[in-house]
Amino acid sequence: MVTKTQRIDALSDSGVSLTASAWRRLKRSPVFLVGASIIGLFVLVAVTAPLLAPHDPALRLLEDQVSRADNVIPPPQDGYPLGGDQYGRDLFSRLLLGSQQTLLVAVLATVIGLGGGLLLGILAGAFGGWVDSVVMRAVDVMLSVPSLLLAVSIGALFASQTQFTVILAVAIVQVPIFARLLRGTMLAQRSSDHVLAARALGIKEGAIVFRHMLPNALGPVIVQATLVLAVAIIDAAALSFLGLGAADDSIPEWGQMLGGAQNIIDSHPQLAFWPAGCIIVVALGFTLVGESLRDALDPKRRR
Repeated sequence: MVTKTQRIDALSDSGVSLTASAWRRLKRSPVFLVGASIIGLFVLVAVTAPLLAPHDPALRLLEDQVSRADNVIPPPQDGYPLGGDQYGRDLFSRLLLGSQQTLLVAVLATVIGLGGGLLLGILAGAFGGWVDSVVMRAVDVMLSVPSLLLAVSIGALFASQTQFTVILAVAIVQVPIFARLLRGTMLAQRSSDHVLAARALGIKEGAIVFRHMLPNALGPVIVQATLVLAVAIIDAAALSFLGLGAADDSIPEWGQMLGGAQNIIDSHPQLAFWPAGCIIVVALGFTLVGESLRDALDPKRRR
């Protein structure tokens, strides 16, 4: 049933481009505003983390307050608002610098996965036939394995685990998602009126694919990339938690911090609470923005 608000939106959107209509909806969406605020704060903290961090996250400045025999770690105090970890390092500084690594891994993994997915999706959607069959069967095999299990399997293949291996493992997992989505939208474009008209005018197939089909098929892929960023953050944290991330913990990362706290989580849950809370909130922000974009760019909502 169409509500009064939806009828008003439909009337106001008449004669307006899809992008302008989507932006108008997004500006009035509290879900989008909350998600965008979370992402904006996360990016701002990640970019300015070296300036905001009061101490070097690798230095054990509070080591004299650590007692492994009594299971004591530094409590919150002047200059150390969250106290220290089990090695006497400033927890607040490590959280701030950890945001940089989390953002770097999520963005690079998504960009690499998007690039691979675009390549496979264009091949399958533009040419069809046996090319489509070969590409999609490979995609189906990858999608048949749970994403986190596949990421762990890929990460475990490397002799030495680094931040790059985490990025590569998470990126490979995202490739079939983008490939299948782009392939579907490209196939829908193949039978559209403007593509058929271009073929009737004798325009070359390459120009049709890259000038007519691909630009009109990228909308859902861009929305999916926003949602995948949230998944990439969680998958990267899971790999680091399982010990498949960088071995050097002098450069903090939220998943790595969460994994390092598991042995003393019973007595000092705050060491796990803070990085886990940051991961959840940031992933929620990207999810809220992605869902809002999906709803705003849905042409059916304009009717």
